[in-house]
Amino acid sequence: MSRIRLVFIAVPAALLLAACSSPQNSATVTATTPAVSAPTTSAPTSAAAAATAAATAASATGLSGHWSGQYSGAYQGTFSLSWQQSGSKLSGTIKISAPPNSFPIHGTVRNGTIRFGTVGSLAITYSGSVSGSSMSGSYQVHAPNGAAGGPWSAAKAS
Repeated sequence: MSRIRLVFIAVPAALLLAACSSPQNSATVTATTPAVSAPTTSAPTSAAAAATAAATAASATGLSGHWSGQYSGAYQGTFSLSWQQSGSKLSGTIKISAPPNSFPIHGTVRNGTIRFGTVGSLAITYSGSVSGSSMSGSYQVHAPNGAAGGPWSAAKAS
């Protein structure tokens, strides 16, 4: 019985040693290793792929910071935003000039589209688009006497 165990242990061990020392297998390992690591070390194959990768990386935190803007239409004035972005989620504070007040604000940004809102004495929602260090769109004030709104725009201050 111990002779059979020796054969079961010796044969796999011999095959393992033969496989490890075979020049044919080492060539296979060498050829396989670069193929696995090549995508992480090579440059993107096109300018479009590079631009998409850069936009994706920047979009994760690109809106974080301070923004200054203006709104017109049913109400007119200026505002400043202080954003913190985590992925597609936004949170921060908006300070509007008329009526002068600050509110907590939350929103989302996906594929260049931004939506955010605040709840104070009036609920205000903003929607629009983002491109680099500027954004614009329309706002809607949901008041007890009806809804009103107009255009808005903002630029990144820092």
